[in-house]
Amino acid sequence: MIATTTTFASSPLFLIAVLLHIALVLYNSTPLLSTTAAALSVDYYSTPCPSAETTVKIAVRQGLAADPTLAAALLRLHFHDCFIQGCDASVLIDSTEENTAEKESPLNKSLRGYELVDAVKLVLEEACPGVVSCADILAMAARDAVFFAGGPGYEIAKGRKDGRRSRIEDAVKLPQPGFNVSDLLTLFGRHGFSTRDLVALAGGHTLGVARCSSFKNRLAHFDAAHQVDPSMNSHFAGTLTQICRLGDGTPVPFGYSPVTFDNDYFVLLQMGKGLLFSDQELLSGSQTTTGEIVNAYAASEAMFFVDFQQAMVKMGLLDVKGDDEGEVRLNCRRVN
Repeated sequence: MIATTTTFASSPLFLIAVLLHIALVLYNSTPLLSTTAAALSVDYYSTPCPSAETTVKIAVRQGLAADPTLAAALLRLHFHDCFIQGCDASVLIDSTEENTAEKESPLNKSLRGYELVDAVKLVLEEACPGVVSCADILAMAARDAVFFAGGPGYEIAKGRKDGRRSRIEDAVKLPQPGFNVSDLLTLFGRHGFSTRDLVALAGGHTLGVARCSSFKNRLAHFDAAHQVDPSMNSHFAGTLTQICRLGDGTPVPFGYSPVTFDNDYFVLLQMGKGLLFSDQELLSGSQTTTGEIVNAYAASEAMFFVDFQQAMVKMGLLDVKGDDEGEVRLNCRRVN
């Protein structure tokens, strides 16, 4: 949804500004690549496994038709994979007697979508044995989930290899619900993301839900001076308090429609209705720049979509593994 409540947001000058921004982003959209990332290509599977893209798209479309909430699950699964030790499908690996894997971390316990990735892998191993990596399947599935949920379509380079390490302690590299805006900027900056990238990627929370356990600290005994987080809309806080009496695991949608990819997340931040502290901090925190970007995305869904797709392409290139560092797993849940 595009907010049209302000005069400037609906003026020709604003529309021109949006178009100029989109043109500038597209002109400068090629990210700085590592040597390994530079070896990736959009048509990587065109010869060795031409059915790869279509297989993933069909699986995601069918999966979302049966369960629309899978869009958020697949996007989150990809994000959590990339932010721990690069986009290498380490988040898919199961624990063993000798090793406790990433997916066992409290930050990863609610991840879903593993079965869809498994199903795609099974089909592709039949069609093209040992060719398509689990990391690429996950990246393509997240991309297609965003598109089928109503978001932007975009191409991604492929050729990632699967990592051989997955340890629970590595999950500390993930952003936390209680991070303030400075924490977020520092963490995302370490990965080479700009402030605009950070806010755009946070917009992925337009899909899905948060559990009461991740924001209940904002509803009572927030700090020495406030019972409730003052950045939260008071009526919204009262509603959440009632809902969360059902228990810490109670799901609450981030936006008006948790299965539709749009810019409502940013509109809700303007209203003081961000669920996580880290979400609302983008507007209410100490950094005015993030707040300006939130307001821009709330006014223009088109601007958000363009920046989101560019940030996703950039994220998909994080610390990708080459032949010397990784492999193509035959089963996404365990190393070869």
